[in-house]
Amino acid sequence: MFCYRHVQAFKPYNNSMHTLLFMESKENFQLLPEFSAGKGSDNFTFPFVFKACGGLLAIEEGKKIHAKMIKGGFDSDVYVGNSLIAMYVKCGRIEFARQVFDKMPERTLMVWNNIISGYARNGCANEALVLFHRMVQLPDLKIDLITITSLLPACTDLTDLRGGKCIHGYVIRNGFDLDVLLGTAFIDMYAKCGNIEISQALFNRMFEKDVVAWNALISGYSQNGYANQALIMFSEMRVSEVEPTSSTMVSVLPACAHLAALQLGKCLHNYIIRKGFEMDITLVTAVIDMYAKCGNLQLARELFDRMCKRNLILWNAMICGYGMHGHGEDALVLFSQLQQTGLKPDNITFVGVLTACSHGGLIDKGQYLFDEMTRVYHITPMAEHYACIVDLLGRAGCLDKAHDFIEKMPVEPGAGVWGALLGACRVHCNIELGKKVAEHLFHLEPQNAGRYVLMSNIFATAGKWNDVAKLRILMKARKVKKPPGCSSIEIGNRTHSFIVGDKRHPESERIYRTLDVLVEQMKEAGYVPDVNFVLHEVEEEVKEQMLFSHSEKLAIAFGIISTFHGTPIRITKNLRVCGDCHNAAKFISKIVSREIIVRDTKRFHHFKNGFCSCGDYW
Repeated sequence: MFCYRHVQAFKPYNNSMHTLLFMESKENFQLLPEFSAGKGSDNFTFPFVFKACGGLLAIEEGKKIHAKMIKGGFDSDVYVGNSLIAMYVKCGRIEFARQVFDKMPERTLMVWNNIISGYARNGCANEALVLFHRMVQLPDLKIDLITITSLLPACTDLTDLRGGKCIHGYVIRNGFDLDVLLGTAFIDMYAKCGNIEISQALFNRMFEKDVVAWNALISGYSQNGYANQALIMFSEMRVSEVEPTSSTMVSVLPACAHLAALQLGKCLHNYIIRKGFEMDITLVTAVIDMYAKCGNLQLARELFDRMCKRNLILWNAMICGYGMHGHGEDALVLFSQLQQTGLKPDNITFVGVLTACSHGGLIDKGQYLFDEMTRVYHITPMAEHYACIVDLLGRAGCLDKAHDFIEKMPVEPGAGVWGALLGACRVHCNIELGKKVAEHLFHLEPQNAGRYVLMSNIFATAGKWNDVAKLRILMKARKVKKPPGCSSIEIGNRTHSFIVGDKRHPESERIYRTLDVLVEQMKEAGYVPDVNFVLHEVEEEVKEQMLFSHSEKLAIAFGIISTFHGTPIRITKNLRVCGDCHNAAKFISKIVSREIIVRDTKRFHHFKNGFCSCGDYW
């Protein structure tokens, strides 16, 4: 079926070639060779032919017609040249577009906009900004809104907040109206450059706010880790009677994933179904990722299996989901299936599958896949891949091998790599190596409290309280503040959070009474409190009392008294789960016949009938 486009800039012609060139269809592409042979070529038809080539990504045909254009003497026509630049940009050949641009004797505003937009869209942000600065110097050329909106993605790609602010200043100085299109572009740029406060301020000043503006702000909050605020803005959007789109849902679902708010995530999924949103790959991937990060792999896999067409991003979401939950074998099976589809795994795929091997103790397979990544798929390892291998070896107790691997890395090891080794030193109580690793980390991340705490754990386990005290003095001197451990649980549509020794909750008395009963039952079943996880030199009895009021235990106790018997209890911890709490959760899961699911900063733990899904290999 043919689709005719009405073009007001040109008069209609009786010539059939001219008429057919107005039609946008793949079938009419067969007419291009006839056009190349010399029929119907003039400055009116070239722009439409180049547009057809660009729409079909027909770069070879476009190059032939480019040669014909030069032979015909049309290369000095600014409109023909502009359409040629647009064709090369759409085909991803920005270098050819630049050659055409440089040779043009005359450049009107639309040509500059086209080439700047082309650079920005093809990932050449620096080049786009350089051209903009050249453009500003031209006295006869006045920048318009198209220039600005084309350029801002370049600042976004570079996270160039300073460049973005300069462009914003230019807009203000030259009296541009901050309409919904331009305002949204700036909201998006500031959010992606990490300054969500300015995004919110710009949003508040906008008189008109369409769905795209709302989406940009919600996405900005979500991407910057402000999950609660993203959900609040989504609620305000619905109150303002702006109808959410598929893009809105793709932006708000990660907020649920970040908070592990499964019930809220389910509500959003139901909303998507109820509103009849098209379940395209992008939206389904967001839902799958949400379920996986909220601890429900079964629902994630069910959605994955229903998809007839799967792109690499969808496969990655499911593989990484298995990795987070420590389901190494399932991740490997899925990776094998991906290889059979013909899709080429990327760096994210390998992060997911290597993480799964690390959490599952699959040492040989993990090392083999790391080699295959470089040897077969020619993927240059990134910091995350190196950290996975160090974690893989370190968890298995191969600390010297992990350290040797770091020493032989072709790039300078970053904090993530050294951090993985320090974590292994903590598990295996290797003080000497831990001290060496900590020195690197204190230099690389002097304000990261987690590194100091991890080293304190190593010293405390060995009973070296003087060294623990020295670390506390160092932290105080450097003004490093340790974030309090916080465990959260979602009951209904409300999230309840606890810190160690917390008594602020309205149900505190019941929570502590429940814990007292549980501790007695746990001790009768063989539980022995591991006081090594108390980083204070106090009496053993006091240490036990401190352990029993850890945030994980408080959240679990509250879950027991607040939910029906038999239903899973889902906890989220902002730090790595405490070793004693990990052991206690195994006992509690058997005593109360409940599955307890804990997500910490490293992975998921599924406690059931006295066992954890990690097999105590974490």
